[in-house]
Amino acid sequence: MGVEIAVGYVFAWLVAKGRRVAGRADAEIDRGLDSGMDRLHDLVSRKLGKDPALERAREEAKTGQTEISERTRRRLVDSLTDAAERDEAFAEDLDKLIADLETKAGSGSGSGVSAASGGLAVGGRVDVRAEGGSAAALRMGDVTLGSSPNPRQPGPNKG
Repeated sequence: MGVEIAVGYVFAWLVAKGRRVAGRADAEIDRGLDSGMDRLHDLVSRKLGKDPALERAREEAKTGQTEISERTRRRLVDSLTDAAERDEAFAEDLDKLIADLETKAGSGSGSGVSAASGGLAVGGRVDVRAEGGSAAALRMGDVTLGSSPNPRQPGPNKG
């Protein structure tokens, strides 16, 4: 079950809803994805009602936060997990909506991801690891591990 994903979508919907109410809706929002997020929010809101975690997520979105706080995320995940464990039909509906949203988020023009100049966009899972005293990253500048016998001095033409 993708409860963690559902929480992310619900909070994104709350943030986007706040922007639409304030008249700052992004004209580029994919209508299918937006519709799916509306359906997910409706499903979750009907099931959880005035659940304190959902209310807190609404408050955080209204204050302009672009990401849900870790504490609220955990509480909302717990509330949704409990609701899904107690109601099999809700769990199935939630899974279907999440699968639909994931499909729509990955389709459309290109991969569904983008990055500004100098950015890096990844449309799937990334696992970067450093082992044995090494360094690892998707994008990395000059790296020195340990001490260098002739360290470069900062500034132009030094070292």
